[in-house]
Amino acid sequence: MYKLLTVKDVVRIPPRMFTMDPRDAAKKVLRETYEGIYDRDEGVILAILDVHDVGQGIIVPGDGATYHEVIFDVLVWKPENGEVVEGEVVEMMPYGAFIRIGPMDGLVHISQLMDDYVVFDEKNRQFIGKETNRVLKLGDYVRARIIGISVKSRIIRENKINMTMRQPGLGKFEWIEKEKRKAKGE
Repeated sequence: MYKLLTVKDVVRIPPRMFTMDPRDAAKKVLRETYEGIYDRDEGVILAILDVHDVGQGIIVPGDGATYHEVIFDVLVWKPENGEVVEGEVVEMMPYGAFIRIGPMDGLVHISQLMDDYVVFDEKNRQFIGKETNRVLKLGDYVRARIIGISVKSRIIRENKINMTMRQPGLGKFEWIEKEKRKAKGE
């Protein structure tokens, strides 16, 4: 889920930035510090959008920089358990498919791809449903539900998202459309 947050924090502005506008200096420091990290409470910090207020600077003895209380807007994305997401299949492994959902990839284990016995075609790098002949390959767009999130680090790629496509309304977009037409009697 994407969210826009207003945050208050203390920013260290180094002496080399004293000639800059304080808002621009604070925004530059905030971007270098926060963008692209995973915050356990808020999710992936995508962008520092705007700096609203830069407070009076404080100098700490022994450090030439100034420290300012800053109020700023942040765009974040946090995966939520049970959330339905859409994305592209970006990697295939014998044990499942990785789906790009926003700034992270989630894994749909082979057992969660479809309601069918699924085999991995190593040569063509695709999954095939034994009875339905459904095929899932690189570049396909799918809808899935997040069923598990494991947060271990501030580094985005070290965190894991598990998903399923074995529920009504989920799966490859073509499969979903076929099911809709079938339900209407077409």
